[in-house]
Amino acid sequence: MSVDIQQQMAQLTKELKEHNYRYYVLAEPSISDQEFDLKLKQLEHWEQQYPMFADPHSPTQQVGGGLLDEFKTVPHKRRMLSLGNTYSEEELLEFNERVCKSLGVDSVEYVCELKIDGLAISLFYENGKLVQAVTRGDGFQGDDVTENVRTIRSVTPVLQGNFPAEFEIRGEIFMHRKGFERLNEQRAAQGEALYANPRNVASGSLKIKDPQEVAKRPLDITLYHFLSDSNPFATHSASLDAAHGWGLKTPNNSKLCKNIQEVFDFLKHWDEARKGLGYDTDGVVIKVNNLQYQQELGFTAKVPRWAIAYKFQTETACTELLGITYQVGRTGAITPVAELDPVSLLGTTVKRASLHNANEIDRLGVGIGDWVFVEKGGEIIPKIVGVDFSRRKPGISQVEYIQECPECGTPLVRQEGEAQHYCPNSEACAPQVIGKIEHFVARKAMDIQSIGSEMAEALYRNNLVNRIPDLYDLQLDQILAMDRMGQKSAQNIIEGIAASKTQSFERVLFGLGIRYVGETVAKKLAAALGNIQNIMNASMEELTAIDEIGDRIAESLIQHFQSEQNRSDIDRLLAAGLIMKAAEKLSLGDSLKGKILVISGVFAKHDRDEIKAIIEAHGGKVGAGVTGKTDFLVAGDGIGPSKLEKAQKLNIPIIGEDDLLQMIEI
Repeated sequence: MSVDIQQQMAQLTKELKEHNYRYYVLAEPSISDQEFDLKLKQLEHWEQQYPMFADPHSPTQQVGGGLLDEFKTVPHKRRMLSLGNTYSEEELLEFNERVCKSLGVDSVEYVCELKIDGLAISLFYENGKLVQAVTRGDGFQGDDVTENVRTIRSVTPVLQGNFPAEFEIRGEIFMHRKGFERLNEQRAAQGEALYANPRNVASGSLKIKDPQEVAKRPLDITLYHFLSDSNPFATHSASLDAAHGWGLKTPNNSKLCKNIQEVFDFLKHWDEARKGLGYDTDGVVIKVNNLQYQQELGFTAKVPRWAIAYKFQTETACTELLGITYQVGRTGAITPVAELDPVSLLGTTVKRASLHNANEIDRLGVGIGDWVFVEKGGEIIPKIVGVDFSRRKPGISQVEYIQECPECGTPLVRQEGEAQHYCPNSEACAPQVIGKIEHFVARKAMDIQSIGSEMAEALYRNNLVNRIPDLYDLQLDQILAMDRMGQKSAQNIIEGIAASKTQSFERVLFGLGIRYVGETVAKKLAAALGNIQNIMNASMEELTAIDEIGDRIAESLIQHFQSEQNRSDIDRLLAAGLIMKAAEKLSLGDSLKGKILVISGVFAKHDRDEIKAIIEAHGGKVGAGVTGKTDFLVAGDGIGPSKLEKAQKLNIPIIGEDDLLQMIEI
């Protein structure tokens, strides 16, 4: 009897897995939903009676476990970058030209995939089993939401076929409109507030701490980016075909395009056809198909150079402009914000919209009381794109931009050639001071996690921190004296500040909040000049000689350190024990001293960053492109044709990875 039941359970489990695969991956169901539910209930009944025979990856287990105490934050093995956006076919042509020029080819194959409006997720598989699911977070780290993701029926817990032992695959969790509507119908029947749009519900669902509740949400997934330490595929499309064969749900409306014209044909088709889809899509992601080409093109600090998102023209709404408020940023920049009569736009209620700057207000000719056109255009904050002058009431005149800071009353300044107005009172204008504190303690700067936005403002309002170095003078009893401050929280602040003293020089430099000095620029300055004294005393010529440092950045640095108060701040930070010089570069010899080497292609033993580090550790320099000053071209598989051709033309020696390692005797 028990053997018979065990066999029946195994057979039914296998059958239901196959139905799940056909329904969620192939989109070709062979039985009705009702039949599936009846079979699932039968399996649940047997598993309750004979738990010893239950498959740990049974379809019944995609209903979630117990409550989660919290979501663990985990670092990404590989950064989860966002994509560059465009709404213009001209910019898309420019993207194609840049790609072809960089690769030295006339044409490139692209894969086009519909851009689904959902929540980015990364799944990790080991030996064919799902072991972890992590949200995008800030790109460097995200939340471990594995238990919640397991409840999604289109997420495959166990793979089939010939798959790699370990890999990562990224995609989007989203909700179909019908499922969203059913959810709202249920909420309406229960007298609860309706959800605004499917994307928000999908995102919010993954943060519910009860997986059984998550299982009730009609979530779906699509997976579009395979990653592993040793990628066995030559093309992006081949990787997705293989993933589909393993049982993973990959995009079902993607297309391999032989050239940019086929990309435009795809865009034209889906600009109209998307209206018939059962889910929201706001554009198309266009990716270079050849993975060696992707490696060659690489990344900027924020986005891959081998992919771009083309956004369809957005929905526009018309509503009344009730007023304009002015926000003051950390750098003193003034941003006008339109206060609107609430209007629905793409499923959300819009009450505010950006007006950008005085030039934009002048261009629009907008007045308080006008009816204005509003669109999202891919931005978080909607923007005003026009005025319906046919509805302008008598007496309405164009807005005149403010002349004084709305926070401190200081006359605003506007530098020549810039559109933005600024408040120059950086020492005493509250939003600027608070913004600098927030910037300094942020994760990418000093990473003092015990001080958030509210605490930064509280420290300023209590006159405890008026300048950055004041943080390092704080005492425990001063913090405890603040309203609603507990012993543990106060101790965490003191400990977080103390721990920040070990942060690297480039983080300190970025944290200072010098205008135009972002993360990348801070790293360039630290590497080139070595310490804070050299940076403070650098001339215009010395600064602009550094890679990617132009006149605007150099002028901002010089102006910042001309201030005696700012120089005094540096002295105080030095006295507090902060690191104000770059770490010593690893030196393994000088066998490449004075040599300039250019790297191109993919290598068998080391990745490109490791090759670069090896060259620099042995005294060499890595050039960005092949020139007459290049000593060697280090060539891997899939070397850029243009670099190869130029090196041959200039008679520059072309060496491989093994040749390089032999030169430095590794």
